[in-house]
Amino acid sequence: MSNQISMMQNEMLQRMEVMRSQAQAGSQVSVNLSHPPTGTFQTAMQQAVRRVDNQQHIAHQMTTDVDAGRSDDLVGAMVASQKASISFSALTQVRNKILAAYDDVLKMPL
Repeated sequence: MSNQISMMQNEMLQRMEVMRSQAQAGSQVSVNLSHPPTGTFQTAMQQAVRRVDNQQHIAHQMTTDVDAGRSDDLVGAMVASQKASISFSALTQVRNKILAAYDDVLKMPL
């Protein structure tokens, strides 16, 4: 997963570098429609929800293992629990921002 993210970051940085050099050279920047974005907003949100859910399941399993005595990694369980909590809070904030933006669009005059 982290390898996939770093590949996406590298690709984005390369695109930004090309656009920067084009802007500095004063050339016209054109949109390349032959390579549309690979994912949609819906799939990005679904993946984010799945990741957060997965983190919560992992944290729950680690906590259950510590409680049952199957593991003595209390620190790992607490860290996983905090990661899951922060991920859920971030996802909630993103959802709230999206809903606020949607509400703003609905309130726009025609």
